[in-house]
Amino acid sequence: MPTSPPKVILVAGVSGSGKTTIGTLLAERLGWDYAEADAFHSEANIAKMRAGHPLTDDDRLPWLRSIAAWITERLATDRPGVVTCSALKRTYRDLLAGGNPEVAMVLLDGDRDLIAGRMKARKGHFFKATLLDTQFADLELPSPDEDVLLAPITGTPEETVAHIIEALNLTPAVR
Repeated sequence: MPTSPPKVILVAGVSGSGKTTIGTLLAERLGWDYAEADAFHSEANIAKMRAGHPLTDDDRLPWLRSIAAWITERLATDRPGVVTCSALKRTYRDLLAGGNPEVAMVLLDGDRDLIAGRMKARKGHFFKATLLDTQFADLELPSPDEDVLLAPITGTPEETVAHIIEALNLTPAVR
C-alpha cells in the first residue's frame, strides 16, 4: 500500500460482500464523497441482472469506464472520494485505478458461504443471489504485483472500516 494516503478509495468485492455498507461508512468516517457502483449501471444491465443473467465483459465495459471517469474527475479536482465496484478481474482493476498511486484498491475478502448468507438476508436488491457463483467464477484474486489491500469481512462493518483506515494511513474526519 502507498506510504502517502490515497485521494480515492475503490472498495471492491463480489456482490453481497458489503461494498455499499463499507463504502458508505468509510466515506462518512473520512468526510469524503461517496459514489455507489450500481448508480453507474445502465438500465439494460440492471434488467439483465434482475432477470438472473450475469453480465459479460462487453456489458461491464461502459459501466467500468463511467466509474473510471468519476475517479479521474475526483483526482483532477482534488476532491477525495470513495467509490464501490465489484472489480472482479485484474483488467477491470487496471482500467479503474490505472496504476495511479492516488487510488487505493480495497478488496473485501470473505468466503462464499458467509456472502451467500448475507445475500439471502438482504431485501430489494436487483442482483439475484443465484448469480453469486458467477461472481466467484469471475473473481481473480490480486496477484502479488498488484497494490490491493485485502480487507477481511468476518467482523463488523466498523471493524472492517477501522482496518482499512489504519492500513491506508488515513485520518478520520473530526466530528
